[in-house]
Amino acid sequence: MKVAVIGAGKMGRWFTKLFKNEGYSVVVCSRTKPKLLALKDEFGIQTADSNIDAIKGADWVFVCVSLDALEPVLKEIGPHIVSGQVVLDISSIKEIPVQLLHKHVKNGTTLGTHPVFGPGAKSLGGQNFVLTPVTEEDEKFAKQFRAWLEERGAKVSVTTPKKHDEYMSMVLGFPHFVGLVAGDTLAECPDFVGAKQVGGASYKMLLTLAEAVALEEPVFYSNLHMSLPEMEKIEGLFLSKVEEWLKLVKQKDCSGFGAKMQHVKKRLKELDPEYEKAYNEMYRLLDDTDS
Repeated sequence: MKVAVIGAGKMGRWFTKLFKNEGYSVVVCSRTKPKLLALKDEFGIQTADSNIDAIKGADWVFVCVSLDALEPVLKEIGPHIVSGQVVLDISSIKEIPVQLLHKHVKNGTTLGTHPVFGPGAKSLGGQNFVLTPVTEEDEKFAKQFRAWLEERGAKVSVTTPKKHDEYMSMVLGFPHFVGLVAGDTLAECPDFVGAKQVGGASYKMLLTLAEAVALEEPVFYSNLHMSLPEMEKIEGLFLSKVEEWLKLVKQKDCSGFGAKMQHVKKRLKELDPEYEKAYNEMYRLLDDTDS
């Protein structure tokens, strides 16, 4: 098995390591030459001077580049993909990339994928991986690739590009938005660092979210928020809910506040019977970090 990895960023490095550890022949190409040379030194893999050279003879072509760089790469390599080769992208949104895959790759097979984890993951074990086939040819390979991923412990979901992007508005976009707003708020409270000394699990959870998203790549998340289809709707709903809760606080309405808490608890339990179990497990893990 020969795999071409286009892109030597964090996830390009992750997949290079994965396939190298599988014993596959790996060739990497990147416009960022220092990163490319670093990968060559670290893993002893082949490097290519061009994307077209990289894909020659490759069974799988993993395109691990930013969304704005995806179309130029696909436009470049598309005419050189031959029958039997598979081109996969790993973008965090799927409708636009899948359209680009089918627009520029006329031969071979394509598959939109989303590894829903970051470069800190130790392996595929326990990680969520989404596949978004749209044609019979896509679906045929998706079944094979799903089996390959599951053999290595990944939790694989198969859905449409549209449904994927709707999910990601909640899974990626909304938590990031909440974390940014929380971080922006805490940054206006000079004592938030000192409060760590007396904070419990809830405060630790909030800080972890706020500080984690503040460290993310601004260009990536800016593109994500502007591209996901449900972000304005979800963020607008969040804002309206903030106003509802703030009104209760301003009115000193303890009974109304408590009743609203009970309503939220009831609705969450109706929609997700496992949520209390997840809640208890989360707090257990947070408590363990204090010991």
